Amino acid sequence: MSDQSRQINKGSDVDERLAALLANAGAIRTVAAAVEGTIGPKGLNCMLVDRFGDVIITNDGSAILDKIDVTHPASRMLINTAKAQDDEVGDGTTTATVLASALISEGTNQVVRGVPVTKVIEGIRLGVSEAVSYITEQAKQISDFDNPLLMQTALVSARGQNDLAELSVKAAKLVGLDKLADPAFRLADAVVSKEGAKNEVFAGLIIDKERMSRQMPRSVEDVKVLVVDDAIEPEHIEEDALSTEAGFARYMSLQAEFRENLKKIVELGVRFVVAAKAIDDSAEELFTDAGILAVRRLSSRDISRLIDHTGARPIKRSGLKKEPDELAKFLGRCDRVYEDEQLGHIRVVGGAGKPAATILVGASTQEVKEERDRIAKDATSAVQAALLSGVVAGGGAVELAAARKVSNLRQGVRGMAAYGVDCVAEALKRPLMQIVANAGFNPLEKVEDAAAAQSQQDSASLAIDCDTGDVADMFNLGVTDPAKVKLYAIKAAAEVAEAVLRINVIIRKRDDGSAPRSE
Repeated sequence: MSDQSRQINKGSDVDERLAALLANAGAIRTVAAAVEGTIGPKGLNCMLVDRFGDVIITNDGSAILDKIDVTHPASRMLINTAKAQDDEVGDGTTTATVLASALISEGTNQVVRGVPVTKVIEGIRLGVSEAVSYITEQAKQISDFDNPLLMQTALVSARGQNDLAELSVKAAKLVGLDKLADPAFRLADAVVSKEGAKNEVFAGLIIDKERMSRQMPRSVEDVKVLVVDDAIEPEHIEEDALSTEAGFARYMSLQAEFRENLKKIVELGVRFVVAAKAIDDSAEELFTDAGILAVRRLSSRDISRLIDHTGARPIKRSGLKKEPDELAKFLGRCDRVYEDEQLGHIRVVGGAGKPAATILVGASTQEVKEERDRIAKDATSAVQAALLSGVVAGGGAVELAAARKVSNLRQGVRGMAAYGVDCVAEALKRPLMQIVANAGFNPLEKVEDAAAAQSQQDSASLAIDCDTGDVADMFNLGVTDPAKVKLYAIKAAAEVAEAVLRINVIIRKRDDGSAPRSE
């Protein structure tokens, strides 16, 4: 092959790599544009319309990304990253999206200029590590539920809705720090939204079911609780077996055994029976006569929550054969169980197990209910994250301060990796730029004003007051965010940016006949 041919092929390879990168960067930018207009106190709403004409109006980044219709694989990568942010922290999806888009955009610009992708990624890793360390150092720890910083953080995530912020803090206090620190526990799961309900926080659970029969008591107190993770019914006999004498005798024996098992439940003083599956008609009748409140066909999540809160141990249908003293060890306790007939659900209050809280959020219409539900979940997630990781100045202030720190790092980085560090420094400015732009100010001017003020006063909490356009201390304005939200957003943005920048070529995959995986 001649030198000229080699040069032509080399040029073609470079063009193809850049084409793939530019295509992916463009797709990422499109998704980011859908949510970046919602960030900050002056952020606007997004209208989502499906093919049936149903409309959702929200400025919740997580909801927008969850519902947006995209086909480009790079766009899906970004959306999956934002979902991971939501699953892990419950807030900050818009920040993660804005940072990821900025990192990819800046990285693409450097690659187009001729900087090798590996060097850009090397610099991004250095810059992100520096930013994460700095933000971690800036976090102010919250040691109690009455710290004003906690309420401020809740109010920011609740988009200024004071009632939802207060509900979130009260719920966290009911649950306690030990429960909040459990990696498997999400305070946001305690949010229940109902049309026509009044805002309320109580120490207990809501089960979205009604009692089996209206003849059962609507309310029971000082309650022993039995949780059957199965159906409550006799063992089945095949119809063919019933035609034989032995089969019929076996059937009668099982029926008698089942009645004896039900009597044991009554004699143990059980007042609340929960079944994961069906409850036989004869059991329903006996429970009704005995003044037992029974609920059937509960989800595994509801069963798990009941066990956790009441201290009950789940038992299978066959376990009901145990002797009464052995069966008693499986019972849980709570102060009260009652049905709210107006709202159509069961409440379990004051369990003897682990503390639990329910945040009941009221709304006037279905659309309002859905939006308030999203906001309440953001607020509760922010409260939990703040108590576990501390808080930092919001409003883009801490990211801007981290950008200055990363810029200082750049001076000591040798080689072309320094250009990757530049990418991080520029990306960290983007949240404040977007917040300022959404407030109607010139982002370039205001970001430089804030950066100069931070440098002069050596403060990481200075940013722009979106009402006046002046530099202000975010702590004084009550604008704070959980440190965990910021840290995870930066790490998640770096991960997706590295993945996208590494894509060398886009090739259509051969159809192997397998069904597409569900999202």
